[in-house]
Amino acid sequence: MKSILAIAAATLFLSAGAAFADPIEGNWKTESGETAAIASCGGSYCIKLKTGKYAGKQIGKMSVNGKSYKGSITDPADDKTYSGSASLSGGALKMKGCVAAIFCKTQTWSKL
Repeated sequence: MKSILAIAAATLFLSAGAAFADPIEGNWKTESGETAAIASCGGSYCIKLKTGKYAGKQIGKMSVNGKSYKGSITDPADDKTYSGSASLSGGALKMKGCVAAIFCKTQTWSKL
């Protein structure tokens, strides 16, 4: 009986962790077709490419800022890092990278 209760408690604990995950966490399809994984890392959210030419490379780090996210984003092709922001709208994630807050590029990623 104790083992059944322990298994039930462990199952409840693990499922509760998933229920409290931030909506930005998970796998996202980028505009260029790669898969990017966003996961919690040290109080922020790290963005790492899972597929494509730069698979395994961390390309960003964002912190929660109200209902949006702010941090940095790196172009894996040239290793240049830009100030970045992200905002969620349903299953879409708008990623924005800027140079000097003037020249910006936006991509929309979709949740997988």
